[in-house]
Amino acid sequence: MTFYTHIDAPFCGVILAGDHHGLSHLHLCTGEGKRVFEIDPAWERNDAFFKETAGQVLAYFNGELKEFHVALNPAGTAFQKRVWAELTKIPFGELRTYKEVAAAMGNDNASRAVGMANSKNPIPLIVPCHRVVGADGKLTGFAHGLAIKERLIRLEQETTPCLP
Repeated sequence: MTFYTHIDAPFCGVILAGDHHGLSHLHLCTGEGKRVFEIDPAWERNDAFFKETAGQVLAYFNGELKEFHVALNPAGTAFQKRVWAELTKIPFGELRTYKEVAAAMGNDNASRAVGMANSKNPIPLIVPCHRVVGADGKLTGFAHGLAIKERLIRLEQETTPCLP
């Protein structure tokens, strides 16, 4: 049985969906971008099931959480899952290019494939695809819109203290 909930976060509404194996979807309800998301009628709303995850998401948006501790269960190809796993290694407040992610996976020439996998990420924030930028450092596509991507990056960079 897949459960879902909706939470009101500071930047936008958030829909969480998953089951006892882990979180399978996190949708940012921005009204922008190319991501279309619908709650399956077979899913059951269960706010209590997501209490801990929802708390972490809200703490993140409030600048109080830098690392999520949530069981994940995204659906995707083996390559997509490898990319998503690599994205979770990008530290809070830091950015990487698609080429840097590809190189970290052992294939400098896989930038486009990394970009495609990045765009299919069903669990943004927790799998931080917003931390990936173009080779020139500019913001590039984000399934939920560039405005929220910019806000997320700014939130993290303003929350991260400068090191001496």
